[in-house]
Amino acid sequence: MCVTPHIVYIYIHILLVVVVIGGRLWWQMAEFVHLVVVKFKEEVVVEDVIKGLEKLVSEVDSVKSFVWGKDIESMEMLRQGFTHALVMTFSSKDDFNAFQAHPNHVEFSTTFSAAIDKIVLLDFPVVTVKPPPT
Repeated sequence: MCVTPHIVYIYIHILLVVVVIGGRLWWQMAEFVHLVVVKFKEEVVVEDVIKGLEKLVSEVDSVKSFVWGKDIESMEMLRQGFTHALVMTFSSKDDFNAFQAHPNHVEFSTTFSAAIDKIVLLDFPVVTVKPPPT
């Protein structure tokens, strides 16, 4: 069998997740997640930053979903000062890269960076263990 570079490229860039539900085999496209855990500076109006993020993700088509939340349960020693988690989901790493390079993201990054005291970023392909109910 002759494998062309084009075919290899397709195999490398299409990630599939195989899930067995009720004895049936399901295929789904793997997603890519951008997870941000942040502690904002004390003087920052967090609601304004979140509104800016909501506006940003509504303007960029490559963002599949965006959720965020403020921690209300963790003990301070475990939280280590971090207060908010932001999660963006993309259909692929290529869509994530498109988001990173999008002019609206580049522009907003300056505002976001100025509001941050501490941050942790994780960018990863999703491994589905328990898919949402259908």
